[in-house]
Amino acid sequence: MRKAPGIAVIVAGLALGSAGSAGAHHSHAMFDMTKDVSITGTVANYSYRNPHVFLYLDVKGDNGEVVSWAVEMSNISNMESRGIYRSTFQVGDVVTVTLNPLTNGRRGGNYTSVTAADGKTYE
Repeated sequence: MRKAPGIAVIVAGLALGSAGSAGAHHSHAMFDMTKDVSITGTVANYSYRNPHVFLYLDVKGDNGEVVSWAVEMSNISNMESRGIYRSTFQVGDVVTVTLNPLTNGRRGGNYTSVTAADGKTYE
């Protein structure tokens, strides 16, 4: 009889402890969801893997200097439901991405749409 309350406490602790980390992973708190930024650049790398697909772009700044941007996308299943596959983007493609920028000012963000080299737009 004494073991039942102890087991219940352990189970409750595990459930509460894991809930915070699961919610933190899916947070968009690092992105400014009130802003949309549009960038055009050349695909430097395309990481098509879970938990998130990433598109890395080289973007020419106003002063002509090339800067790197990291564009976070969703997981592979969500990307494929939007028509985005491993072969959609190739290194060297010029694409335009609209994103919610990072709140810390770094060059990156969460994509809202991307227009591929062939002119097709994915949202």
